[in-house]
Amino acid sequence: MRRRVNVIVSLFVVLSMLLTACATPAAPPAAPPADSAAGDATEAAPVEVPEGVTRVAYWHSMAGDIGGKSIPKLASDFNASQDSCFVEPTYQGSYDDSLNKLRAGLQSNDIPAIVQLYDIATRLMVDLKVATPIQDFMDAENYDTSDFEPNVLAYYTVDGKQYSMPFNTSTPLLYYNKDMFAAAGLDPEVAPRTFAEVADYAAKLTQRDASGNVTVSGGAFAIYGWFVEQFLAVSGGLYADNGNGRDAAATTATFNGPEGVRILEWWKEMYDAGNFGNYGRTTVDTRNAFLAGQTAMFIDSTAVLRGMIDGSAGKFELGTGWLPRPDEAAFENAGTIIGGASLWILNGRPQEEQQCAWEFIKFVSEPAQQAFWHTESGYFPIRKAGYDEPLAVEWRTKYPQFGTAVEQLHAAPNNRVTQGALIGVFPTARQTVETAIEEVLAGQATPQEALDNAAAAVTQAIADYNLTMGQ
Repeated sequence: MRRRVNVIVSLFVVLSMLLTACATPAAPPAAPPADSAAGDATEAAPVEVPEGVTRVAYWHSMAGDIGGKSIPKLASDFNASQDSCFVEPTYQGSYDDSLNKLRAGLQSNDIPAIVQLYDIATRLMVDLKVATPIQDFMDAENYDTSDFEPNVLAYYTVDGKQYSMPFNTSTPLLYYNKDMFAAAGLDPEVAPRTFAEVADYAAKLTQRDASGNVTVSGGAFAIYGWFVEQFLAVSGGLYADNGNGRDAAATTATFNGPEGVRILEWWKEMYDAGNFGNYGRTTVDTRNAFLAGQTAMFIDSTAVLRGMIDGSAGKFELGTGWLPRPDEAAFENAGTIIGGASLWILNGRPQEEQQCAWEFIKFVSEPAQQAFWHTESGYFPIRKAGYDEPLAVEWRTKYPQFGTAVEQLHAAPNNRVTQGALIGVFPTARQTVETAIEEVLAGQATPQEALDNAAAAVTQAIADYNLTMGQ
C-alpha cells in the first residue's frame, strides 16, 4: 500500500511539473471556475459522535452562503436521518486548492472519504486510481439511475463506468439587458441565437458619444477557456481526438479545427468593430460591467443566474437566452457541456467510511434534497424529479429565467461532443487557450495561428501526461 501511495504522489509531482512547463510564462493565472463560489465559508467546530457511529470527512469547495449554510444543512439533515454515519463537511478553498490538498494528503493518508472536485479533474482522478467508482456501489444494490439527467451523468462516466456523482452542475447562458434591447428597437423577449445575430444585435446595442467613443458595448465575453469549450461543443467540434478522449486516451488537441477558428474570427470581428468589450480573464469583471450598464450582453454560467437577478433588480430587467451557435442547424445536432463538480469516494479510507460516503451521496441525490440544493445554489437538480418538488416549482415561478437553462440542458444531445473532453492537463489547456484569445484580440496572431500554437502546446502536454501515466 505504501509503495502505491508513493507512486501516486510521484505522479502528482511529475504532473505538476508538466502543467507548469506547459503554461505560458507571461500569462496571468486562470480565472477561477465560473461556478465556483468565492470567499470564506463558515465551518462548525468538530462534533463528538457517539461510539459506533462512523465519522466521514467531506472536503468541498463551496464558499459563501452555499458552503457556509447549504452544505452544512445537507450534512446535518443526513446525520439526523440515520444513526450509523456522521458526515462532517470542511471547506478546502478553491477547486485547485482542494486538489492540491488531496495531493499532499495522499502521502500521509490525511484524506477525506468524500471530496468534491471540478469536472476537469475527471481524467486525472480516473488515471490515479485513488477513488472507488460510484458504479461499484450502484451495482452492489442495483441502484436505479433512470430518473437522473443523462447528460449530467455522462460527463463523469468513463469507459461505461460511473466514477463520481454529479453534485453542482451548470451550463453557460447568454445574459442580456432587456431595457437596452427595447431602447435599441430589438424585441426584449427574443435573445439572439446565432453568431450572426449576436454580431448584428451587438452593433445595434453599442452606444457612442459625440466623439465616437464607445460608452456602452453591445456585448462582452470574459477570456475564459471554458467558454471556448462550450462554443466549440455547440458548433459540433471536438476538443481532442479519440472522441474527446472517451473512445481511447486523447493524444492530440483538435480545438484548432474550422469550428474553433470560426469562434475566434467571430469574436475578433465584433471586437475590432468596437461592438464588443474586453474585461479580461476574470469572469466577475465582465459580470460587474454588465450590472453597471457598460455592456448589454455577456455569457456566464447558469450558477450565477440568481446573483444576476438580484444584482439587476431595480436597475433593469434581465433576459436569458441559449448559448449562441454558428447557425440554426447547430441547434439540432449539438449542445452545451455540463460544468461544475462531482463527489468522489476515496479508496484510501476504510470500507465503512466509503459505505457511509455512498449513503450520504444517495441522500443528497434524492429529489427533496436536490430541490433544496437547486433553489439555494442555482445549480441544476441532477435528477428530473427534483424539478417537481413544490420548493423547486415555486422557485422557478419566481425566477422564470432559469427555465431557459433547463430547456437548453434538455435539448442537448448526449454524444461525444456534449459529454466533454477527458484530458489530464485540462487546467493548463484552458490557460493556453486563454492566451491564444488574448493574442487574437490584440492582433498579434490570426485565429488559425494562435489556435495552432495553442493546440501544439496542449498536444505536447497530453503526450507528456500519457507517458507519465503509462498510456
